[in-house]
Amino acid sequence: MIRIKGVHKWYGKFHALKDINLEVAAGEKIVICGPSGSGKSTLIRCINYLERHNDGLIEVEGVALEDDVKKIEMIRRDVGMVFQQFNLFPHLTVLENLCLAPTKVKKIPQNEAEDLARSYLERVKIPEQAEKYPSGLSGGQQQRVAIARALCMQPKVMLFDEPTSALDPEMIKEVLDVMIELAETGMTMLCVTHEMAFAKKVADRVIFMDEGQIVEVDSPDILFSNPKQERTKAFLGQILG
Repeated sequence: MIRIKGVHKWYGKFHALKDINLEVAAGEKIVICGPSGSGKSTLIRCINYLERHNDGLIEVEGVALEDDVKKIEMIRRDVGMVFQQFNLFPHLTVLENLCLAPTKVKKIPQNEAEDLARSYLERVKIPEQAEKYPSGLSGGQQQRVAIARALCMQPKVMLFDEPTSALDPEMIKEVLDVMIELAETGMTMLCVTHEMAFAKKVADRVIFMDEGQIVEVDSPDILFSNPKQERTKAFLGQILG
């Protein structure tokens, strides 16, 4: 589904991604963890061209990400993204937020888009919030709206950039529960998170990154219980206690 080969990313003189190589199979669930500034968010933002990589190859379903507007639009239709902040339009209702992309990008008729939106609000367990504005929702509810909005484009891949980091502790579980259910449908997922219990439950592989590099990749059982790299051991010692 995704192939990343020899990818580098610079911000001026700062080398944010260094020779990243990764392949993600259809239906695979990947959790990416690591310290702040390690390149985790930059990596997944490069996968839908929110950030432009400077060197190397990124392919989604065999389509290379490059400076071609049609290719970028094609890939973004298939790659949903959920951010730390919810990025909902405050002047639109929940239902209007969800219908915007399907009607504007996919040209789906309004009534069909609304049916689709309501079905995904059911999936994230907040159908009763359809007519409210984002300001009337809790943080956890807003993040579930953001997940439903991404799903309304019926993507083949979902990218999550620390989706629970802006939430109060009691709201984290409700968002993770939705993500767990989504994983069980067979969706291809890449998730940047420090929620290790979620990683243990959902991930096929966990990637540990540091200083712009992939340091170690393994199943959660092996990576958490017997990491091979000293840098991984030090990080997990802090995270897992």
